[in-house]
Amino acid sequence: MDLQEQGEASGGAYDRRLAGEFHDRWTTAEQRAGLSPARRAEDSRGARNEAWVSVGHDHDTAEFAVASIRQWWKMMGRPAYPSARELFITADAGGSNGYRTRAWKVELQKFADDAKLKVRVSHFPPGTSKWNKIEHRLFCHITQNWRGKPLRTFETIVNLIGNTRTAKGLRVKAKLDPRKYNTGVKITKAAMSELDLRPHSFHGEWNYVLQPRNLTR
Repeated sequence: MDLQEQGEASGGAYDRRLAGEFHDRWTTAEQRAGLSPARRAEDSRGARNEAWVSVGHDHDTAEFAVASIRQWWKMMGRPAYPSARELFITADAGGSNGYRTRAWKVELQKFADDAKLKVRVSHFPPGTSKWNKIEHRLFCHITQNWRGKPLRTFETIVNLIGNTRTAKGLRVKAKLDPRKYNTGVKITKAAMSELDLRPHSFHGEWNYVLQPRNLTR
């Protein structure tokens, strides 16, 4: 189900919604950098051909993944759509933003609370991440831009990503995230019960909504 169909099915106003495609990947160089992009935003008027990439040098965790979304919302999303009430995120099935990752949902709930946004999430089913548009609309251009260049420093990586451009107008912003992210964080059932998480009737494990708790309680 695409964004517009979901908007119509939920009875929501499609032009008040945003869509962000999210994906994570490790790239190996002399230093190890985690790339956590929030790909683009779109509404009923069409897509904004822009992307945000957070470059981390610590662990690839759910907290880092959502921190990238927070940065995109602060730097690009909110200025472009100040009246937005919902955010739609597509994510892979596994990894730090996987549908089974409790910490991903906990961190997204915190973001929904802070941003006062309804966050709607759809995960690509296992084995279908190649259909994630971020692979074809962002990563391919980033890798082409830095092809043949030694990725020896984080500054080099950030600069090469941030200078990615295409003839069709793609513009990319990148920033180094220097924070430390702990691994092995345990999320209890009690903590999960505190989430305002509402599964969709169609494969609720892959499709769900997180409501901002400060608006619903």
